[in-house]
Order: sequence, then C-alpha cells, then structure tokens
Amino acid sequence: MKLLNVGNGNVVAADRVIAMVAPDSAPIKRIVSEARDKGTLIDATYGRKTRTVIVMDSDHVVLSGIETVTLANRTEDKN
Repeated sequence: MKLLNVGNGNVVAADRVIAMVAPDSAPIKRIVSEARDKGTLIDATYGRKTRTVIVMDSDHVVLSGIETVTLANRTEDKN
C-alpha cells in the first residue's frame, strides 16, 4: 500500500484516492459542506488555508493545505 503525504505528518492511502481538486468551485464547496454534515470530513490543514480537496473511495473528504499539483507529483512513481 502506497501512502500519500498530505501535509503536517498526515498520510492517506494513495490507492484509495478518487480525485484531488482545487477547493474554489461551488460544486466542490458543496461536497465539502455535505461531508462536514455527514461526519466524513477530515481536516488535515492544521488551520492553514485549504488548497486541495481529496475525495476518497470510502466517501471521506480530506482537506489539505498543500497545492494540488504538489500532491499530484507526489503520487507519481519515481522509478
């Protein structure tokens, strides 16, 4: 199982990530709001600005303070 560092010492299972998106659009804000209401939101920003919203296959939504491009580069295989 490959882990993805989402910042501040937090990791998620990289093979369970469905999407990593910017938090700016209204549909993504709605996804975050619905996850908060359902109790499936995981805030890994440690009070920083949310720069990436990660949607997991378990219906959890993870907020990260790291840029989407940086996280995408971390998922690429370095071989």
